[in-house]
Amino acid sequence: MIRLAVALAWLAMPAAAQDIAFSPAPTEACLAAGPTDPATCIGHAADACMLETDGGETTVGMGACLSAELEWWAARLAAAEKGVADAAAATDAEMVAIGATVPMQAPAFDAMRAAWAAWRNAACDWERAQWGGGTGQGPATAACLMRITGEQALALEAWLAEQARR
Repeated sequence: MIRLAVALAWLAMPAAAQDIAFSPAPTEACLAAGPTDPATCIGHAADACMLETDGGETTVGMGACLSAELEWWAARLAAAEKGVADAAAATDAEMVAIGATVPMQAPAFDAMRAAWAAWRNAACDWERAQWGGGTGQGPATAACLMRITGEQALALEAWLAEQARR
């Protein structure tokens, strides 16, 4: 689903070959510093990419850098989702084994994930609409997708970390 959103963001930008200087290091360094709100780290790598890439200040350059960080967050999100899904399946199996009649976690997580993806896409469609078809809609959409995807990745990673402490 995230790949479709990235493709849509790219379609909104003019076609051009763009070599970008993307590295996740600035975002990783921010996260490693342990900020009170890790979400404040989202976008650090894209910002650095825009500064270090020839043409990074252009619509195409901004979109490419934002999309690169979005892909990085999407990979983190996919890993966190797998961890949560595995934990939910294990808990569900334990509950079935002991004959508990509790709501199953795996289907609830799947429903939440689908609803979240629909909400993210709608929120970023709304963001894109704010640009009235202008050239800023591509980078604005990529920035929106990056931010919301990063926030979800961080939330699920925090949940997994909390479960590991128990």
